[in-house]
Amino acid sequence: MGKPTGPIGHIAIDAMGGDLGPAEVAAAARLALDDPLLQSDLILVGQPDVLGPLLTEHGIASHPRVKILAASEVVTMDDKPLQAFRRKKDSSMGRAIELIKTGEAGAVVSCGNTGALMAGGAIRLRTLEGIDRPALGAVVPRANGYFILIDAGANPEAEPLHLVHNALLGSHYARVILGIQNPRVGLLTIGTEEGKGNALSNATHEMLKRCGEVINYVGPTEGFQVFTDHCDVAVCDGFTGNLLLKSWESLSKFFTNTLKAELKANPLRMAGAVISQGAFKAMKARINPERYSGAPLLGLKGNVLKAHGSSNRHALRYAILAADKVIRADFLGQVSRDAVRINALASAAPIVAAEQENPVSAPASDNASPSS
Repeated sequence: MGKPTGPIGHIAIDAMGGDLGPAEVAAAARLALDDPLLQSDLILVGQPDVLGPLLTEHGIASHPRVKILAASEVVTMDDKPLQAFRRKKDSSMGRAIELIKTGEAGAVVSCGNTGALMAGGAIRLRTLEGIDRPALGAVVPRANGYFILIDAGANPEAEPLHLVHNALLGSHYARVILGIQNPRVGLLTIGTEEGKGNALSNATHEMLKRCGEVINYVGPTEGFQVFTDHCDVAVCDGFTGNLLLKSWESLSKFFTNTLKAELKANPLRMAGAVISQGAFKAMKARINPERYSGAPLLGLKGNVLKAHGSSNRHALRYAILAADKVIRADFLGQVSRDAVRINALASAAPIVAAEQENPVSAPASDNASPSS
């Protein structure tokens, strides 16, 4: 994959959103531009009088791969999603999304109001043909690697076909971000036995079994299995996924803080900590949410990546690099092509069920011997 050319080779960044403000966005832009992996150019959307001095401070004000697009308003964390887009016509978030719709950018990155980003993306971009609803994907560490959790919070209520679409979106995202060519897809439920789940999981399971041509489905998956080397994509509704994601983030912080406290309990443990600091740093890097902070809103007619509101420059840099990967991999084109196939497979009636509903008796043979 070479350097993208034309409008698609640009990433629009909502530079005014987020808890840490535009200063952190400018710093992230500098880090991303210094990374040899970045091939797209950057468009920082926001207030020029604020962004200009910050870009100068980081030495990228006249960088050939950076430009500022003026937007006078800011969508705050307290704004109601729909009202934000109706009332703030010139917001940095809205203008950034508009760049995708007009074809001037191939992806947008924002750490602003999640609800507003989802609402704006859905309203202005709409979903891809064949995909009913967008879904949030999140990269979570597991044994020997990472897995994609989808949906991580976009749709608290879902139907079986929505989860099948999530499986397709998650599979393609795993190929792009994790580099797994044939990702294993598991359906998150409460047991691996047939029929052990609720109506949603059981119906989804039957649909996914019919989609083997497109999805590498490995069956129902319990909560403890997702953190083992069991699947590369864990599919669920947004309510379940958001609970799992936030529980993992909280638990990782709990373990890190507990470990620090225990290692400082006495001089002997502190000495051991010094000896083992290399292992501790490696562990922190593995479970650090910053590394994969860009959670994409998958399934739209445009690449929209949502970073945590508290994202620092390093987390934003990773989100920018993820957006670049998605653009270069033609993610939207791949999903669109497979959506047609998966909808046909998922909606087809199971052969066994059809035979049971319409039994056909075998014709009697002319030479059949009479029963004794």
